[in-house]
Amino acid sequence: MNNKVVLITGGAKRVGAAICRELHACGAQLMVHYRSSTIEARALQAELNLQRANSVAIIQGDLLNLAVLPSLIQETVNHFGKLDILINNASSYYATEIGAITEENWQDLMGSNLKAPMFLAQAAAVELRKSHGCIVNITDMHIERPKKGYVVYSVAKAGLVTLTKSLAHELSPEVRVNAVAPGPVQWPENNPQFDEVYRQRVISQTLLKRVGEATDIAKAVKFLVADAPFITGHVLAVDGGRSLNL
Repeated sequence: MNNKVVLITGGAKRVGAAICRELHACGAQLMVHYRSSTIEARALQAELNLQRANSVAIIQGDLLNLAVLPSLIQETVNHFGKLDILINNASSYYATEIGAITEENWQDLMGSNLKAPMFLAQAAAVELRKSHGCIVNITDMHIERPKKGYVVYSVAKAGLVTLTKSLAHELSPEVRVNAVAPGPVQWPENNPQFDEVYRQRVISQTLLKRVGEATDIAKAVKFLVADAPFITGHVLAVDGGRSLNL
């Protein structure tokens, strides 16, 4: 991973920040995308650049604006000289129950979870082929068993799995494309639905009887980008076995 250049979307906090720290510790240089988490992005940049000077840059952008996406790739190449790894981590996540779904919900959830990864991959394809790089998409353990009340989100993440496999075909043999499907790792912030009763029920359904850590996802991403040269088109579940027990 020494001097490999990584562009990660939604990398300023939570799982995205854990991925940044894991790859940076292995020697990677990072372009960290964020939309509105300016304070968190600057703090992460300062933290990591203190460890290794000029190794991390940040870039702001709304992934729902397709015109912005090629510039994320170009700015990364302009700054670091190349692009080796694209990690599509950014995601909108909220309930959309039948009868209350709006076109705005559709555009937001499909846009961040499926449309942006597709067009970012397309914009990055030339650079990734040059570097024989790879893409990792962050999907969800509910891709095969959709979570009740989350229709649009579930559809988007399932589409991201098919996109992963399609891109593995389209970009081979130069570029590998894989996905990580997290299970219960970090609960959404300030959402009363995820109270203690809900959390204990989730834990009881998880074979390892605990929730994971953001670092579990980060280590899976690191494996796919650094230690899996003969793996492509694969979805790696990191869910403590919960998907087997639903």
